[in-house]
Amino acid sequence: MSNWISLGSIEQFAAESATEVVVGTSIVAVIQVEEQFFAIDGICAHQGGPVGKGQMCGHVVTCPWHGWQYDVRSGKHELSEIHQQSFEVEIRDSELWINMPED
Repeated sequence: MSNWISLGSIEQFAAESATEVVVGTSIVAVIQVEEQFFAIDGICAHQGGPVGKGQMCGHVVTCPWHGWQYDVRSGKHELSEIHQQSFEVEIRDSELWINMPED
């Protein structure tokens, strides 16, 4: 079932960077790369670090706590089969919307 939630204006998300956003009871990393937006679970699978505060290099975000890296297009960890949950996003009238699972 779709549960679309507005994250606000796309202008609040800096290009080529990750932003931590609280959506309901979830922390989400919202990433803008090459004018495309992606959203993955903002809590690192390793030890709960803040993925949304990580550094970007291309389509890879690096968790600032211990350097775990994820491809923002899929949520896949760069060196294992671990995946961060990813979320569908879309732009509507200059606002970014995210499709979150229902609690």
